[in-house]
Amino acid sequence: MKIILKSYSGNILLFLNTLIVFLLIFENKLIIPSWLQTFGRMHPMLLHFPIVLLLVSSLMEFFQFKIKDEKREFYREITGFLMFSGIVLAAITVIMGIFLSLEEAYDGGDTLGWHKWSGVSIVFLSSFIFIGRDTIWFKAAFTKIAASALCISIVLAGHLGAVLTHGENFVLEPVSKKELIPLDEALVYDHVIQPIFQEKCVSCHSDEKLKGQLKLTDTVSIMKGGKTGKLYVAGDPQISLILERIHMPLNNKKHMPPSGKPQLSPEEVRILFNWIKDKPNFKQRVIDLPATDSIRIFAAAKLKPVNSLKEEYEFESADPKVIQELNTFYRRVSQVALNSPALAVSFFNRNEYNSKSLRELSKIKEQIVSLRLSRMPVKDEDLKFISAFDELQKLDLNFTDIQGGGLKELLSLKKLKSLSLSGTKINLQQIIPLISNNNLRELTIWNTSISEEDIIKIKNLNGSLSLITGFKDDGKTLIQLSKPSIENKSRVFINRMNIKLVHPIKDVEIRYTLDDSEPDSLTSYVYNKEIAIAANGVLKAKAYKIGWKSSEIGTFSFFKSAIKPDNISLLSVADISYKGNGSKTLIDGQLADPDINHTNWQGFKERDMEVVLKFNKSVQMSSIVLNSIVNVNASVFPPLRIEAYGGPDLDNLKLLKVISPKMPSQKDPQQSIKHELKFKPTTVSLIKLVAKPLDKLPGWHQRKGKEALILFDEVLIN
Repeated sequence: MKIILKSYSGNILLFLNTLIVFLLIFENKLIIPSWLQTFGRMHPMLLHFPIVLLLVSSLMEFFQFKIKDEKREFYREITGFLMFSGIVLAAITVIMGIFLSLEEAYDGGDTLGWHKWSGVSIVFLSSFIFIGRDTIWFKAAFTKIAASALCISIVLAGHLGAVLTHGENFVLEPVSKKELIPLDEALVYDHVIQPIFQEKCVSCHSDEKLKGQLKLTDTVSIMKGGKTGKLYVAGDPQISLILERIHMPLNNKKHMPPSGKPQLSPEEVRILFNWIKDKPNFKQRVIDLPATDSIRIFAAAKLKPVNSLKEEYEFESADPKVIQELNTFYRRVSQVALNSPALAVSFFNRNEYNSKSLRELSKIKEQIVSLRLSRMPVKDEDLKFISAFDELQKLDLNFTDIQGGGLKELLSLKKLKSLSLSGTKINLQQIIPLISNNNLRELTIWNTSISEEDIIKIKNLNGSLSLITGFKDDGKTLIQLSKPSIENKSRVFINRMNIKLVHPIKDVEIRYTLDDSEPDSLTSYVYNKEIAIAANGVLKAKAYKIGWKSSEIGTFSFFKSAIKPDNISLLSVADISYKGNGSKTLIDGQLADPDINHTNWQGFKERDMEVVLKFNKSVQMSSIVLNSIVNVNASVFPPLRIEAYGGPDLDNLKLLKVISPKMPSQKDPQQSIKHELKFKPTTVSLIKLVAKPLDKLPGWHQRKGKEALILFDEVLIN
């Protein structure tokens, strides 16, 4: 081994060192072919080997003079072999790193430069030590200094490499975290959004590594975007590039963060979605968001509670199990801040609200400080129960069904600071008693019968009360109306359905169409009562009011499903990311929004969707419709083929219909699609549906040759 090292080691090290010097001199003129790029990208895979070998050999060199003379020669041979192996591997790693640094994702920043030169110094210094081991000046003092310097270089290079791949201060972050900022001082971008970018994105999008020419370290760069365009479209997360890349399959090379890097949690994705949806405001405070806003709830769990919380709330925390039981899909119960006993409650689904759902809150009535009942069918008699919430500070009754007679019940709420009554039928005499509550600081009464004269009287009675009276038309600024909405719980019906349109603004005119045309203010139908439908159709509605800008179009699809199965079972396993609410998702009458982020979709990839629908009694049918969605960018395509079988049982099925849906083009937008299978009237007790996903995406797709995903949320039978 000693002879081999002496014969070849010098020449090998000379060649490798010379090659590194050559690459350093001419690196700005080099054009790296694709096969060398692959070699360069193996840099992170190899670097751990020379680090270990050089560290071990350096430590052995440091202590070699403590070894007895008779054993030192053997000891030096082992050390020399380890060091030589480490130098060769380190040199190869440096060469790989030089090739990797020439890719466009790296812009040659200071960190990259220091990392490169610290790596080069490791090769040069270790080569110098190895060659000098047989010289007369290789004494104990020199050996210790050289070995120490080599170890320092290795640690420095490793640290700088971690900064490049994981972000600044990656190594020391656990012991150098800054003190949490209080919730009432936090900004939405600085203290909620930027930490997500810092943890999951900045390692590839910073001054040191500028992948896709996108930098996520400052607001100017975020608004500018990168090589492929703007990072987001304010107010429209569904077409924003950042969310499109996040939702791509993990094995897609454009998925962000890349496979192998820490991925965003579902909660972090939802936060980014809502941040973009609300049109990013880089100066907005967290405390200005509603207590039930998902971004504020997320921030409350991460940041320091408001400084005054301990003084403000003296009551005990509610049982976490009780809070969990009270959280449903129509009611949200959450802490107003981390470690705070105070709770905020919100109701979301008008059709699910009733007095019972309100009275169920009696278990936590001592902890509720915020209650949001906006647009719920709350009656005056419900206010008597609400008056038992002694700690209540904020009550939202906007657009509820109260008439005002029960407002006197709220006089017992001595801590009430904010009361919202917009869109209700209250009058001045009903709210005057509440004004005597000196703690009441904010009263929202826009879109009510309260007149300008009444407002003057209220201010005379309580000058410190802040009145929110809504938009005042100055003839210059037009505020856009929100879209009309529907009150119907489901958009799937058996025989016929009466559609009820609603709008939160008083005296709004709603115009609609049923022929898929866009409604206008002159020729379209005026909505004044429920609309009866008896067949599949699309309703488009638009809101108008003098002094306001007309709303965007609200589009609502309705589907007839005269026959409902008594039982459903899936014979294939749904994709882990799209399981919906189990097999019943396909027959629950709830249509998902035309958005692949909606939780009601069931997805299948690399396997057929096979579902069996059973009927307790034989039924006659002539058509089956599968509600689906297409999103080309996310690899969500129509099925390649859909087959429908029917018969008395699984062993006696016959083919009823086969269709091959049309495939989308590269520029097709995200949209819902109804796949209808029509056949001769047939009597069956069991239906089997098979949908085959596209096994190879087309050549124009970024994932060409890979499998597509198919998504369904409802099966409609007639």
